[in-house]
Amino acid sequence: MMQPTLRCPCNLTYCQTVFRYDTPPPGEMRFDIGAQMYQRSYLRCALCRHWYSDNHLDLSSLYTRAYVDATYGDRFQATFRRILALPPECSDNTARVARVLEFVRAFPVVGRSPTLLDIGSGLGVFPYRMKEAGWDCTVLDPDTRAVQHAETEVGVRAFLGDFLAVNPEQVGVFDLITLNKVLEHVVDPVGMLERAAGFLRPQGHVYIELPDGEVASHHGPQREEFFIEHHHVFSVESLSMLAERAGFLTLSVERLHEPSGKFTLCAFLAPKSVSPTAP
Repeated sequence: MMQPTLRCPCNLTYCQTVFRYDTPPPGEMRFDIGAQMYQRSYLRCALCRHWYSDNHLDLSSLYTRAYVDATYGDRFQATFRRILALPPECSDNTARVARVLEFVRAFPVVGRSPTLLDIGSGLGVFPYRMKEAGWDCTVLDPDTRAVQHAETEVGVRAFLGDFLAVNPEQVGVFDLITLNKVLEHVVDPVGMLERAAGFLRPQGHVYIELPDGEVASHHGPQREEFFIEHHHVFSVESLSMLAERAGFLTLSVERLHEPSGKFTLCAFLAPKSVSPTAP
């Protein structure tokens, strides 16, 4: 099984084990891992302060069904509507939409609706609100129920599949690609982000959100940022390294403590082949 990687030249030389887990921490979803023994740990790099999950568990099928089963079960639509009804001060998504709309004001699209591809859309609350703001939204998700929900409830174009296996001819090209709490779930986030450049229109951008391990670690190993489904937990430095190795310029990075309690890093990126001006 491939180990989590940021394609670092140091090859984990400066990593040390910081957190160990023999049982799921409180609040972690109880995924069905079969007969596998629950043992895992997190390594932390002393140079860039990136966190790597270290375990021998097979989580390859987690996002085709198990993740949605454990997270939402039969409450998919009910959870979607509950989140939509949250007051702005209690909603992570309201702040996310505001950040994105403020950023793209400096890069107006003329003569058509701006286009968005949301990868790993889940409940679809973000594309729903972006559609309300006048955007032409498309989502991509590996779970059948998420795709059906996006089409029927969210009202956007939806594709079923793994982003690493689709191409622009199938899905299209976009002004903005968003990866909200997605890259930490893949073994090779560099590879996933690298592919995003081929799905961007000229002068297009990528917006990412990632768990902030630097801040979360000060609050203990039981934080949700260190739950089993996260192969990676980031620092400001390792976020910038991720972008650079995937061929992107980091235009801005912000550290958030979200209404949900999550410690998050968010960033706007542009392909290195383009020379954008950050707002």
